[in-house]
Amino acid sequence: MKKRMATKLHALLGGALVLLFTSLQAFAAVEPLVDVEWAKANTGKPGVVFIDFQPATDYLRGHIPGAVNSNYGKDGWREERADKVPDMLPAKFDALADMIGKLGIDNQTHVVLVPPGMSSTDMGIGTRVYWTFKVLGHDKVSLLDGGMAAYTRDKKNPLQAGGAKPEAKSFKVDVRKEMIVTMDDVKKAKAAGVLLVDNRPEDQFAGINRHPKATESGTIEGAKNLPNTWMTVNGMGEFRKRAQLEQLYKVAAVPTSGEQINFCNTGHWASVGWFVSSELMGNKKAKLYDGSMTEWTMLKGGSVEQKVKLQ
Repeated sequence: MKKRMATKLHALLGGALVLLFTSLQAFAAVEPLVDVEWAKANTGKPGVVFIDFQPATDYLRGHIPGAVNSNYGKDGWREERADKVPDMLPAKFDALADMIGKLGIDNQTHVVLVPPGMSSTDMGIGTRVYWTFKVLGHDKVSLLDGGMAAYTRDKKNPLQAGGAKPEAKSFKVDVRKEMIVTMDDVKKAKAAGVLLVDNRPEDQFAGINRHPKATESGTIEGAKNLPNTWMTVNGMGEFRKRAQLEQLYKVAAVPTSGEQINFCNTGHWASVGWFVSSELMGNKKAKLYDGSMTEWTMLKGGSVEQKVKLQ
Protein backbone atom coordinates (compact mmCIF):
# COMPACT_ATOMS: atom_id res chain seq x y z
CA MET A 1 0.00 0.00 0.00
CA LYS A 2 2.75 2.40 1.04
CA LYS A 3 4.68 1.47 -2.08
CA ARG A 4 1.68 2.28 -4.33
CA MET A 5 1.15 5.61 -2.57
CA ALA A 6 4.82 6.45 -2.96
CA THR A 7 4.64 5.58 -6.65
CA LYS A 8 1.58 7.79 -7.14
CA LEU A 9 3.22 10.63 -5.22
CA HIS A 10 6.34 10.25 -7.32
CA ALA A 11 4.24 10.38 -10.50
CA LEU A 12 2.36 13.46 -9.30
CA LEU A 13 5.57 15.26 -8.36
CA GLY A 14 7.10 14.26 -11.67
CA GLY A 15 4.10 15.65 -13.55
CA ALA A 16 4.23 18.88 -11.56
CA LEU A 17 7.93 19.27 -12.31
CA VAL A 18 7.32 18.70 -16.02
CA LEU A 19 4.55 21.32 -15.99
CA LEU A 20 6.79 23.76 -14.12
CA PHE A 21 9.66 23.14 -16.55
CA THR A 22 7.35 23.64 -19.53
CA SER A 23 6.05 26.89 -18.03
CA LEU A 24 9.58 28.13 -17.41
CA GLN A 25 10.54 27.22 -20.97
CA ALA A 26 7.56 29.19 -22.31
CA PHE A 27 8.53 32.18 -20.18
CA ALA A 28 12.18 31.96 -21.21
CA ALA A 29 11.15 31.77 -24.88
CA VAL A 30 9.92 35.37 -24.82
CA GLU A 31 13.16 37.05 -25.83
CA PRO A 32 13.44 40.78 -26.63
CA LEU A 33 14.67 39.95 -30.15
CA VAL A 34 13.55 37.10 -32.38
CA ASP A 35 14.94 36.28 -35.82
CA VAL A 36 13.33 35.35 -39.13
CA GLU A 37 13.68 31.61 -38.50
CA TRP A 38 11.81 31.99 -35.22
CA ALA A 39 9.12 34.02 -37.00
CA LYS A 40 8.63 31.30 -39.62
CA ALA A 41 8.52 28.57 -36.98
CA ASN A 42 5.89 30.42 -34.93
CA THR A 43 3.65 31.80 -37.69
CA GLY A 44 0.06 30.75 -37.10
CA LYS A 45 0.68 29.40 -33.60
CA PRO A 46 -2.10 30.04 -31.07
CA GLY A 47 -1.25 32.84 -28.69
CA VAL A 48 1.26 34.55 -31.00
CA VAL A 49 0.29 37.78 -32.79
CA PHE A 50 2.57 39.60 -35.21
CA ILE A 51 1.92 43.36 -35.51
CA ASP A 52 3.10 44.65 -38.89
CA PHE A 53 3.88 48.39 -38.99
CA GLN A 54 4.30 48.70 -42.76
CA PRO A 55 2.19 51.35 -44.50
CA ALA A 56 -1.23 49.85 -45.23
CA THR A 57 -0.65 49.58 -48.97
CA ASP A 58 2.59 47.62 -48.46
CA TYR A 59 0.98 45.44 -45.81
CA LEU A 60 -1.92 44.55 -48.13
CA ARG A 61 0.55 43.54 -50.85
CA GLY A 62 2.33 41.13 -48.55
CA HIS A 63 2.95 40.41 -44.88
CA ILE A 64 3.88 37.56 -42.56
CA PRO A 65 0.88 35.19 -42.73
CA GLY A 66 -1.68 36.11 -40.11
CA ALA A 67 -0.01 39.38 -39.12
CA VAL A 68 -2.24 42.32 -38.21
CA ASN A 69 -1.50 45.86 -39.34
CA SER A 70 -1.20 48.97 -37.19
CA ASN A 71 -0.44 52.61 -38.00
CA TYR A 72 2.23 53.77 -35.55
CA GLY A 73 1.46 57.45 -36.08
CA LYS A 74 -2.33 57.36 -36.11
CA ASP A 75 -3.62 54.43 -34.06
CA GLY A 76 -3.01 55.90 -30.62
CA TRP A 77 0.39 54.55 -29.63
CA ARG A 78 1.44 58.19 -29.05
CA GLU A 79 -0.52 61.43 -28.78
CA GLU A 80 -0.10 65.19 -28.63
CA ARG A 81 -0.70 66.41 -25.11
CA ALA A 82 -3.02 69.32 -24.30
CA ASP A 83 0.01 71.61 -23.92
CA LYS A 84 1.06 70.73 -27.51
CA VAL A 85 4.02 68.53 -26.54
CA PRO A 86 3.94 65.95 -29.35
CA ASP A 87 4.14 62.16 -29.49
CA MET A 88 3.74 61.41 -25.79
CA LEU A 89 2.60 58.21 -24.13
CA PRO A 90 -1.20 58.60 -23.86
CA ALA A 91 -2.29 60.12 -20.55
CA LYS A 92 -5.27 57.75 -20.38
CA PHE A 93 -4.91 54.11 -21.35
CA ASP A 94 -8.50 53.02 -22.03
CA ALA A 95 -8.42 53.81 -25.76
CA LEU A 96 -4.95 52.31 -26.14
CA ALA A 97 -5.98 49.09 -24.39
CA ASP A 98 -9.11 48.90 -26.55
CA MET A 99 -7.05 49.35 -29.73
CA ILE A 100 -4.64 46.61 -28.64
CA GLY A 101 -7.55 44.29 -27.87
CA LYS A 102 -9.01 44.87 -31.34
CA LEU A 103 -5.72 43.60 -32.80
CA GLY A 104 -6.56 40.21 -31.28
CA ILE A 105 -4.29 40.63 -28.28
CA ASP A 106 -5.03 39.76 -24.67
CA ASN A 107 -2.76 39.48 -21.64
CA GLN A 108 -1.66 35.95 -22.53
CA THR A 109 -0.65 36.84 -26.11
CA HIS A 110 2.97 36.81 -27.19
CA VAL A 111 3.20 39.99 -29.26
CA VAL A 112 5.85 40.16 -31.99
CA LEU A 113 6.49 43.63 -33.41
CA VAL A 114 7.46 43.90 -37.08
CA PRO A 115 8.64 47.36 -38.18
CA PRO A 116 9.56 47.97 -41.84
CA GLY A 117 13.24 47.53 -40.92
CA MET A 118 14.85 49.80 -43.52
CA SER A 119 16.74 51.89 -40.93
CA SER A 120 17.41 52.30 -37.22
CA THR A 121 14.63 54.92 -37.22
CA ASP A 122 12.27 52.24 -38.58
CA MET A 123 13.33 49.95 -35.76
CA GLY A 124 12.41 52.77 -33.40
CA ILE A 125 8.77 52.06 -34.26
CA GLY A 126 9.25 48.60 -32.80
CA THR A 127 11.28 49.69 -29.77
CA ARG A 128 8.88 52.50 -28.85
CA VAL A 129 5.86 50.17 -29.03
CA TYR A 130 7.85 47.51 -27.15
CA TRP A 131 8.49 50.04 -24.37
CA THR A 132 4.78 50.94 -24.38
CA PHE A 133 3.79 47.31 -23.84
CA LYS A 134 6.27 47.08 -20.97
CA VAL A 135 4.81 50.25 -19.41
CA LEU A 136 1.35 48.70 -19.73
CA GLY A 137 2.58 45.68 -17.76
CA HIS A 138 2.80 43.26 -20.69
CA ASP A 139 6.07 41.27 -20.74
CA LYS A 140 5.25 38.82 -23.52
CA VAL A 141 6.54 41.06 -26.29
CA SER A 142 9.39 40.67 -28.79
CA LEU A 143 10.81 42.58 -31.74
CA LEU A 144 11.67 40.95 -35.09
CA ASP A 145 15.34 41.76 -35.63
CA GLY A 146 15.69 43.50 -38.98
CA GLY A 147 11.93 43.89 -39.32
CA MET A 148 10.07 43.14 -42.53
CA ALA A 149 13.17 43.91 -44.59
CA ALA A 150 14.95 40.94 -43.00
CA TYR A 151 11.92 38.67 -43.52
CA THR A 152 11.56 39.48 -47.23
CA ARG A 153 15.29 39.19 -47.95
CA ASP A 154 14.75 35.50 -48.71
CA LYS A 155 12.13 35.42 -51.47
CA LYS A 156 11.11 31.90 -50.41
CA ASN A 157 9.66 33.10 -47.10
CA PRO A 158 5.85 32.91 -47.24
CA LEU A 159 3.80 36.08 -47.61
CA GLN A 160 0.08 36.69 -47.33
CA ALA A 161 -1.79 39.38 -49.25
CA GLY A 162 -4.90 41.21 -48.11
CA GLY A 163 -5.95 42.22 -44.62
CA ALA A 164 -6.37 40.16 -41.48
CA LYS A 165 -9.58 40.28 -39.47
CA PRO A 166 -8.62 39.43 -35.91
CA GLU A 167 -11.16 38.48 -33.27
CA ALA A 168 -11.24 41.28 -30.70
CA LYS A 169 -10.01 40.37 -27.22
CA SER A 170 -9.81 42.07 -23.85
CA PHE A 171 -6.45 43.62 -22.94
CA LYS A 172 -6.05 44.74 -19.33
CA VAL A 173 -3.52 47.39 -18.33
CA ASP A 174 -1.33 47.12 -15.23
CA VAL A 175 0.78 50.29 -15.48
CA ARG A 176 4.40 50.30 -14.34
CA LYS A 177 4.54 53.88 -13.12
CA GLU A 178 8.24 53.57 -12.33
CA MET A 179 8.96 53.36 -16.08
CA ILE A 180 7.33 56.71 -16.84
CA VAL A 181 9.83 59.57 -16.61
CA THR A 182 8.49 63.11 -16.31
CA MET A 183 10.34 66.38 -16.84
CA ASP A 184 10.48 66.83 -13.06
CA ASP A 185 12.02 63.36 -12.76
CA VAL A 186 14.72 64.41 -15.23
CA LYS A 187 15.42 67.58 -13.24
CA LYS A 188 15.85 65.58 -10.04
CA ALA A 189 17.97 62.94 -11.77
CA LYS A 190 20.17 65.61 -13.34
CA ALA A 191 20.67 67.30 -9.95
CA ALA A 192 21.59 63.91 -8.46
CA GLY A 193 24.20 63.29 -11.15
CA VAL A 194 22.32 60.58 -13.04
CA LEU A 195 23.68 60.10 -16.57
CA LEU A 196 21.52 61.53 -19.36
CA VAL A 197 22.01 59.88 -22.76
CA ASP A 198 21.06 61.80 -25.92
CA ASN A 199 20.28 59.30 -28.70
CA ARG A 200 19.86 61.91 -31.44
CA PRO A 201 22.27 62.39 -34.35
CA GLU A 202 25.42 64.34 -33.49
CA ASP A 203 24.32 67.45 -35.41
CA GLN A 204 21.26 67.82 -33.17
CA PHE A 205 23.23 66.97 -30.03
CA ALA A 206 25.74 69.71 -30.92
CA GLY A 207 22.99 72.23 -31.64
CA ILE A 208 23.59 72.61 -35.38
CA ASN A 209 20.08 71.41 -36.27
CA ARG A 210 16.96 70.79 -34.21
CA HIS A 211 13.48 69.30 -34.27
CA PRO A 212 10.82 71.68 -35.67
CA LYS A 213 8.93 71.76 -32.37
CA ALA A 214 11.96 72.22 -30.13
CA THR A 215 12.36 75.87 -29.16
CA GLU A 216 16.12 75.72 -28.50
CA SER A 217 19.06 74.04 -30.19
CA GLY A 218 21.43 71.76 -28.31
CA THR A 219 21.13 69.13 -25.63
CA ILE A 220 20.31 68.88 -21.94
CA GLU A 221 23.36 70.20 -20.16
CA GLY A 222 25.85 67.45 -19.28
CA ALA A 223 24.32 64.75 -21.50
CA LYS A 224 26.41 62.21 -23.41
CA ASN A 225 25.74 61.48 -27.08
CA LEU A 226 25.11 57.92 -28.26
CA PRO A 227 23.31 58.16 -31.63
CA ASN A 228 20.60 55.59 -32.27
CA THR A 229 22.20 54.80 -35.64
CA TRP A 230 25.16 53.26 -33.81
CA MET A 231 22.89 50.59 -32.35
CA THR A 232 22.20 48.85 -35.66
CA VAL A 233 24.50 47.52 -38.38
CA ASN A 234 25.20 50.36 -40.83
CA GLY A 235 22.24 52.23 -39.36
CA MET A 236 19.84 49.68 -40.88
CA GLY A 237 17.42 47.26 -39.22
CA GLU A 238 19.65 44.61 -37.65
CA PHE A 239 20.83 45.20 -34.09
CA ARG A 240 24.54 44.91 -33.39
CA LYS A 241 25.93 42.07 -31.30
CA ARG A 242 26.83 42.68 -27.67
CA ALA A 243 30.61 42.92 -28.18
CA GLN A 244 30.21 45.74 -30.73
CA LEU A 245 27.65 47.51 -28.56
CA GLU A 246 30.01 47.41 -25.56
CA GLN A 247 32.75 48.91 -27.74
CA LEU A 248 30.49 51.72 -28.95
CA TYR A 249 29.22 52.50 -25.45
CA LYS A 250 32.84 52.87 -24.37
CA VAL A 251 33.54 55.26 -27.25
CA ALA A 252 30.53 57.35 -26.21
CA ALA A 253 31.60 57.24 -22.52
CA VAL A 254 28.25 55.68 -21.63
CA PRO A 255 28.40 52.88 -19.02
CA THR A 256 26.50 49.66 -19.69
CA SER A 257 25.23 49.58 -16.10
CA GLY A 258 23.86 52.01 -13.57
CA GLU A 259 21.14 54.66 -13.67
CA GLN A 260 20.67 56.50 -16.94
CA ILE A 261 17.89 58.26 -18.79
CA ASN A 262 17.65 58.07 -22.58
CA PHE A 263 16.12 60.97 -24.49
CA CYS A 264 15.94 62.39 -28.05
CA ASN A 265 13.28 64.74 -29.46
CA THR A 266 10.04 62.82 -28.85
CA GLY A 267 11.14 59.51 -27.34
CA HIS A 268 11.41 57.62 -30.65
CA TRP A 269 15.17 57.43 -31.27
CA ALA A 270 15.67 57.24 -27.50
CA SER A 271 13.55 54.10 -27.39
CA VAL A 272 16.23 52.42 -29.53
CA GLY A 273 18.87 53.45 -26.99
CA TRP A 274 16.68 52.34 -24.07
CA PHE A 275 15.90 48.99 -25.73
CA VAL A 276 19.59 48.26 -26.29
CA SER A 277 20.62 49.34 -22.77
CA SER A 278 17.73 47.72 -20.89
CA GLU A 279 16.76 44.70 -22.96
CA LEU A 280 19.92 43.71 -24.88
CA MET A 281 22.62 44.84 -22.45
CA GLY A 282 20.55 43.99 -19.37
CA ASN A 283 20.77 47.37 -17.65
CA LYS A 284 17.39 47.52 -15.91
CA LYS A 285 18.27 50.90 -14.42
CA ALA A 286 18.02 52.53 -17.85
CA LYS A 287 14.85 54.57 -18.41
CA LEU A 288 13.20 56.44 -21.28
CA TYR A 289 12.13 60.09 -21.15
CA ASP A 290 9.49 60.34 -23.86
CA GLY A 291 8.99 64.10 -23.54
CA SER A 292 12.64 64.56 -24.51
CA MET A 293 13.92 67.80 -26.10
CA THR A 294 10.54 68.98 -27.33
CA GLU A 295 9.08 69.01 -23.83
CA TRP A 296 12.36 70.15 -22.21
CA THR A 297 12.60 73.21 -24.46
CA MET A 298 8.89 73.99 -24.91
CA LEU A 299 8.25 73.96 -21.15
CA LYS A 300 11.68 75.30 -20.13
CA GLY A 301 12.88 72.30 -18.17
CA GLY A 302 16.34 73.71 -17.60
CA SER A 303 19.73 74.41 -19.09
CA VAL A 304 20.37 73.62 -22.75
CA GLU A 305 23.96 73.21 -23.87
CA GLN A 306 24.75 74.28 -27.45
CA LYS A 307 28.20 73.10 -28.45
CA VAL A 308 28.16 74.73 -31.91
CA LYS A 309 26.72 78.21 -32.31
CA LEU A 310 26.53 79.16 -35.96
CA GLN A 311 27.18 82.81 -36.80
